[in-house]
Amino acid sequence: MFKHYQKRTLPFKEFVGLMALVMSLVALSIDSILPALGAIGDSMGNRDPNDNQLMIAFLFIGVALGQFLFGPLSDSIGRRKSMVIGYSIFFVGSLLAIMASDYDTMLFSRFLQGFGVSVARVLSTAIVRDLYSGRRMAKVMSFIMMIFILVPMLAPIIGQSILTLFNWQAIFIFTGLVGLISLFWYLIRQGETLATEDRTDFTWLRIKQSSYIIFTERKIIGYVVASGFITGPFVFFLGSSQQLLQFSYALGEYFPLYFAGIAFVLGIASFVNGKHVVKHGMLKIASISLSLLAVSSIVFFITSLFFDGLPPLWITTVYLLILFFCLGLTFGNLTALSMEPLGNMAGMGAAIVGSVSTLMSVLIAIVIGQFFDGTTYVLTLSFLAASVTILLLFKWINSVQAVITKKDLAV
Repeated sequence: MFKHYQKRTLPFKEFVGLMALVMSLVALSIDSILPALGAIGDSMGNRDPNDNQLMIAFLFIGVALGQFLFGPLSDSIGRRKSMVIGYSIFFVGSLLAIMASDYDTMLFSRFLQGFGVSVARVLSTAIVRDLYSGRRMAKVMSFIMMIFILVPMLAPIIGQSILTLFNWQAIFIFTGLVGLISLFWYLIRQGETLATEDRTDFTWLRIKQSSYIIFTERKIIGYVVASGFITGPFVFFLGSSQQLLQFSYALGEYFPLYFAGIAFVLGIASFVNGKHVVKHGMLKIASISLSLLAVSSIVFFITSLFFDGLPPLWITTVYLLILFFCLGLTFGNLTALSMEPLGNMAGMGAAIVGSVSTLMSVLIAIVIGQFFDGTTYVLTLSFLAASVTILLLFKWINSVQAVITKKDLAV
């Protein structure tokens, strides 16, 4: 099953659908339980609703650490073996979540889920890179992202529907089944995409050398830190969105539909970015979007002061639409900017970059979450601080010419 190497086995449309489903398992694991955070917390005896946000944060911690393992591991033993190992850990975490009777066990299960499902995040991109390059790869990734963006829209609706008909445990059963389908589809239809002669040794020395380059190269670490700063408030929003929208704004069962509508703007922003990034460049678009986010956050915060932190829903909606549109213009460009100087260490670099930025964002989200009071104040101030900080980082990053030489990349 694992030794078979086959460069291309799938029709284009099927390959795009498969990779989109694999990649989507991460978002599904996050967003499907958003409507159930309160119910899970209540069943575990949580007294502080803010503690429920940790169920999102611990999954992100797992994703961050898992990427650090599965990126270089897959370069050594191949994509298929690594995918099976990662999915197996995800299934164990899902089973543990279903059986959890206390909150510590639930948080540990979420960590395991995240650690295992990180393989889907890393390898979906790596497999595309194995098979395609240049504009063809960009085309594949664009189609995958068009399908992928549907998951944050539909996952809360699915979660709410399951919660209405069954109990919160059924949500973990559902995500486990989706994972099982995507794994079997991958193993049955897609052969190994990394040839034996292209594999590299999985050694701590190689990881250490790659990490040294990333942490000492201004144009890499600067954008990695920037990505962590902007993703942190976003992770916080995911964890607190139910409290803010479903409870503070009393959306009730309409929360998943509202969340889906807001998330749709991410897809629009991604489309707009794809149309203009070649002409205007990643840095310029990211700078404009972050400037817009900073200005809109200031305006919304001042507005919130007149309504004791809860402006009318339509005003909050306008801000969230602007927020998600700016994030859609920022996320992908920051990732591309951090990966651009990596050259032939892209595989290892992607794992390290993803791990560091994700872990950083989780820690920021946990800190922010402790100050959440059911109003829009913390949300607005966190995105304002992040956008201003990143704009200052941009000036520092580009204050010198930073280039990685071929000698630096020979690790």
